[in-house]
Amino acid sequence: MIQAKELMSPNPTCCTPETSIREAARLMREHDCGCLPVQDAEGTGRVVGVVTDRDIATRAVAEGRTNETAVGEVMSADPSCCRPEDSAKDVERIMAERQVRRVPVVDEAGCCIGMVAQADLARSNVSAQDLARTVEKISQPSGGKPRRESQVGVQPKAWH
Repeated sequence: MIQAKELMSPNPTCCTPETSIREAARLMREHDCGCLPVQDAEGTGRVVGVVTDRDIATRAVAEGRTNETAVGEVMSADPSCCRPEDSAKDVERIMAERQVRRVPVVDEAGCCIGMVAQADLARSNVSAQDLARTVEKISQPSGGKPRRESQVGVQPKAWH
């Protein structure tokens, strides 16, 4: 069975809650990615959130915030993550239930060691039917309601 560590892009670029959205957007452009794991400001490297290009567009730009707005004000806190040993099925489940296209891969200390994107699943040997079902669930309209965290995947903040 395929594991998350075989699918992930290792060592993703990260930011902190204090990083400005301008800097986050610059990092996304420079590293050709649409999502940054957000690590705690204390320097432990624990994942405390994720910020996407969509978060910046809908939670900052659309609301008239400045470029210096802190990532912590627009990020999704306490993201559902997976571990390196988790199966591709586990990653698919997180994506489908959370309606997210990217899942941080964290070590036992809750530090981000990789990211699995929807495209990574598409390049794996996950069945076309399973992938289609996952994409369909990810793409379901939220009805304008903000998406909230649920107990899906591992929750890094609980690891001390």
